[in-house]
Amino acid sequence: MLRLILLSAAALSVTASAASAETIRWARAGDSLTLDPHSQNEGPTHALAHQIYDPLLQRDMAGAIIPALATEWATLPGNPNVWRFKLREGVTFHDGAAFDAEDVVFSLNRAKADTSEMQELLASVIDIRAVDAYTVDLETEGANPLMINNLTNTFMMDKGWAEANDVAKPLDHNAGETTYATSNTNGTGAFMLVSRSVDEKTVLQANPNYWGADIYPHQVSEIIYTPIQSSATRVAALLSGEVDIIQDVPVQDLGRVGATDGLKVVTAAQNRVIFFGVDNVDGPTADVRVRQAMNMAINRDAIQQIVMRDQSDPTGVIMPPFVNGWTEALNEFPAYDLDAAKALMAEAGYGDGFDIALNCPNDRYINDEAICQAAVGMMGQIGINVTLDARPKAQHFPFIKEGNSDFWMLGWGVPTFDSHYIFNYLLHTNIGSRGSWNPTGFSNAEVDEMIVSLESETDLAVRDATIAKIWDIVQAEQVHLPIHNQVLNWGMKDGINFDVQPEDQPHFQFLTFN
Repeated sequence: MLRLILLSAAALSVTASAASAETIRWARAGDSLTLDPHSQNEGPTHALAHQIYDPLLQRDMAGAIIPALATEWATLPGNPNVWRFKLREGVTFHDGAAFDAEDVVFSLNRAKADTSEMQELLASVIDIRAVDAYTVDLETEGANPLMINNLTNTFMMDKGWAEANDVAKPLDHNAGETTYATSNTNGTGAFMLVSRSVDEKTVLQANPNYWGADIYPHQVSEIIYTPIQSSATRVAALLSGEVDIIQDVPVQDLGRVGATDGLKVVTAAQNRVIFFGVDNVDGPTADVRVRQAMNMAINRDAIQQIVMRDQSDPTGVIMPPFVNGWTEALNEFPAYDLDAAKALMAEAGYGDGFDIALNCPNDRYINDEAICQAAVGMMGQIGINVTLDARPKAQHFPFIKEGNSDFWMLGWGVPTFDSHYIFNYLLHTNIGSRGSWNPTGFSNAEVDEMIVSLESETDLAVRDATIAKIWDIVQAEQVHLPIHNQVLNWGMKDGINFDVQPEDQPHFQFLTFN
């Protein structure tokens, strides 16, 4: 039996009056992109969804996998291709409907739909079937040792509610589609949706029938969630007491927040890497020597010290240290060497440089636009004239995903804690249910075959050797330009006890008050 358990302030729409001891006023830089739980595979979107919906299994505040709507899971004896889940009984959705196996089968099939950004995680799944009211079998094409890891952000919906509201299929967010599920919910989670105003405020209240009320502290009675893009306004809201917790304390304000009576900063390394993507097929960046030159021109130490105020971990690979496959050798990055970079540019026929646009978000990652501004100057030193185009993430992500950019910033978290997740989304040929975040154009049939093989390889030594081989190929091709791994800094009131979660997901049922 195989079982993997890795165990303008005027725009600020929050009240300045004191909240009750059980209310949490939560702020971060950007809002959830949609309330449809399968439409987007994006951190802040999942963070809000986790308050309302539940997956079969989830990660706790330390990152270990724990039971959620499934209480037991294992592959069938003699058949490693089938995972069997025993479901939690007595669970109800927010509208009172009972949760059972039919909802799980519906939800997993919905997450596999072509409009779902969760489909890559279920690419190896060939059948999902209810054995009885509280047992579900999930069959994969070959034994999939990572199936459990792939389910921690795949949320369960009420089949009847979805069908009644014509949302049986996830909305196509990238095409601008909206549906009833864009702003309405019906989950089994610790909190219920009260109201939502996109990019302004979302209010949740505690679910009085929450199945986990006797398992978790569940001390929060209300959540008032306010996206505040401006760093200065976000910090001012925390300092003034208008909000209780902010997830992204600007690095320049860490000392100020930490030194303020009644406040504290809680810090942890994040399971996320920040990097630049480049077109591997067309234009000057199609030449690997140009990509190598650009990589040498990135002064990671300067970004760490000046832009990030030492709150980052420079890296040479698009894989955080949390992830299976990471090594010290892969983490090494080339020395900042302008002469060597200029020589490569000349060798590639671009001694006089070229023009290119850099697409960057301005409300998603820590100091994202400032990092891009620094990169503009660094590329200019080797003759690359970069025009910066910084946009909110709601515009940035669809733009780059559709292949409209030649040079862009992206951050990538790895919820499975395994290299396969990176490979399947970012490096597999963009075809079918794989490679959906690979606008670089990188395509290698041998790599594709190895990526798929990882889903059914149960010999860990063989599997790790395949992972290492893929990284060797990818690093030699300089498919991406890694920058650093993020460090998380949550600012909060002293009276709150809350650990920083490595996926930057605050699961508020774990929070306690002094």
